[in-house]
Amino acid sequence: MHIVLAANPEVDQPWVADAVIDLARQTGATVATVAVDEMELERFAPVPRSVYAERAEQAASAAAQRLTDAGIVTTSTVLPGKPLQRIMEFAEAEKADLIVVGSSAKPAVAQRLLGSVPLELIRKSKRPVLVVTHPHRAG
Repeated sequence: MHIVLAANPEVDQPWVADAVIDLARQTGATVATVAVDEMELERFAPVPRSVYAERAEQAASAAAQRLTDAGIVTTSTVLPGKPLQRIMEFAEAEKADLIVVGSSAKPAVAQRLLGSVPLELIRKSKRPVLVVTHPHRAG
């Protein structure tokens, strides 16, 4: 089994990495961690691409380090562009059996207006998607 963990550069979600750790231990899965800088066109951005890329790098590194600390071997990749498309392309290239992503950090109104990467992944991905909610919000 091969899992792609899609790390969110907007918010730290360590429980997502913890869920992947549990899955990898139970199944012997390999893991590839990816984060997308979420910038389509730099000329319309309020800050340079490097700021977005740095956040994505921090998210991917934090998730990968959490897995490594737990004894799970992982790779860490940062990609430019739109998260939905790039995560699906990455999962396809990795031949992932499962994509794991945290639930949206956006309020419900913002999700309706701007969309939600986890929900769109569920709708559009050819590969199975597991959305992990915050442990304190799950119940």
